[in-house]
Amino acid sequence: MQVCALRRAALVLALAAAGGSALAQPTAATAMAAGASTTPGWPSQAVKIIVGFPGGSSPDLAARTLAEPLAQALGQPVIVENRVGAGGNIGASAVARATDNHTIGLMINGNLTIAKLINPKAIYDPLQDLVPVSLVGTAPLALAAPANAPGASAQEFFTAARQAGDHWSYGTPGVGTVAHIGMELLKGKAGLNPVHVPYPGNPQVINAILGGQIQLALLPPAMAAAQERAGKLRVLGVTSAGRSALVPHYPSLAEAGIADFHLEIWNAVAAPRSMPPSVVARLSVLFSQIARSPQVRDKLFQQGWQVTGTTAEGLARRIQADTRLLGGVIAARGIQSE
Repeated sequence: MQVCALRRAALVLALAAAGGSALAQPTAATAMAAGASTTPGWPSQAVKIIVGFPGGSSPDLAARTLAEPLAQALGQPVIVENRVGAGGNIGASAVARATDNHTIGLMINGNLTIAKLINPKAIYDPLQDLVPVSLVGTAPLALAAPANAPGASAQEFFTAARQAGDHWSYGTPGVGTVAHIGMELLKGKAGLNPVHVPYPGNPQVINAILGGQIQLALLPPAMAAAQERAGKLRVLGVTSAGRSALVPHYPSLAEAGIADFHLEIWNAVAAPRSMPPSVVARLSVLFSQIARSPQVRDKLFQQGWQVTGTTAEGLARRIQADTRLLGGVIAARGIQSE
């Protein structure tokens, strides 16, 4: 019976990877069906989703959006737990060490790609200790500055930033996050030299901009747009190759005449290497279907994510590509854990 269950899970995964019509329009009902019988006896207790960032951060909001439909599909409570610090790596390491077969994590790029490259002493290795479950959503980053930042245009602002040199600072949600590596990439392309200041999460980064402690940050576009609408921040452009459907009124940095720049953040679900493959397969199908269901997809879009909802294989390919991209910036800029 277990072999048959594994075969059924593998078939569903193959259909998802191929874009099969059975998964083209996922609904809560199909998610419930996928969670019904592929892994007998699991889950036997509440499922925990660990998030390495504070409440109110983008990963936290996404995890809580996914938790309720996942609980309905599994017939067990799903608890979101925040373990904050080290750019999300404290939470990721807690997932890697979990052995209860009921703990997973909602993570960002850096946690699943370059954690060991940025810090060889890191207590977990994302490529060895974690297994991919599903890529949930992607987004460009928005380059934000104080509302009263100098310069009438993006070009004039960058002229002021170059003149400021290391008297200016930029904030990120931690060393090794995509916001950190992306800003280091931008510094090299645009001739800037602001000093890096890491914070526990993006809400703290925004507070630092509003308080005048930092002058620049790469933020999730939905968060940056909300602050600009409130008159608190100024958005200079986004890091996508062209305009993003998430914030189509913002130019790309290339369009703004700043730099040829293409970088995305993403969030994804991963599990400990010790989790049984049949459970990982079941979760992969569920998260893929839940994320792409109309209600959840729309809510994630409002939070600032273009939903992908891939299978485990899709996430694995993205991990490989981003490990090469981000690892190259780490080597070129000499980025190290602080």
